[in-house]
Amino acid sequence: MFPAPVLETPRLILRGHAAEHLADSLALWGDPVVVRHLGGKPFIEEEVWMRLLRYAGGWALLGYGFWRVEYRETGAFVGDVGFHELHRHSEPSFSGEPEVGWVLRPEFHGKGLAREALDAALAWGDAHIVAPRFACIINPENTPSIRLAEATGFVASGEIAYRGGPMRLLFRPPMVAAA
Repeated sequence: MFPAPVLETPRLILRGHAAEHLADSLALWGDPVVVRHLGGKPFIEEEVWMRLLRYAGGWALLGYGFWRVEYRETGAFVGDVGFHELHRHSEPSFSGEPEVGWVLRPEFHGKGLAREALDAALAWGDAHIVAPRFACIINPENTPSIRLAEATGFVASGEIAYRGGPMRLLFRPPMVAAA
């Protein structure tokens, strides 16, 4: 499925990324607050550009990927949410399973927007991705994201070693049969 479908919620619009979104994404991924639980090092332009290419490639190759999240009322860029399959080198491995992720600009934290975006993405995934379960990995210190994952049906499966540090591994079965 390419391009990404547009999803709408009461406050948000989720749409595919485009080349002209590089500046917004660079501001997001270059923010030390955003990346503090994602390795701690702000991303440079080259890394963010590769991320945008990966997002587009997911939709083209896998039929799923990440959406750009926009605030419906103003069109402001809120963050990213979606699915990928990165063939991560982790112990234990969950390679081959769709992985869910989300990240929001700090000024949008604490407003329920991550939950709204994640609910929309998961509902789409439940209906369109054929998989026995979805995975996500979260830094154990990122309590708000762990709470959000659990609130949307993810269950902790333990910790994994990934890139030299521990990450919490969570799984969620699809909530309805995929189409």
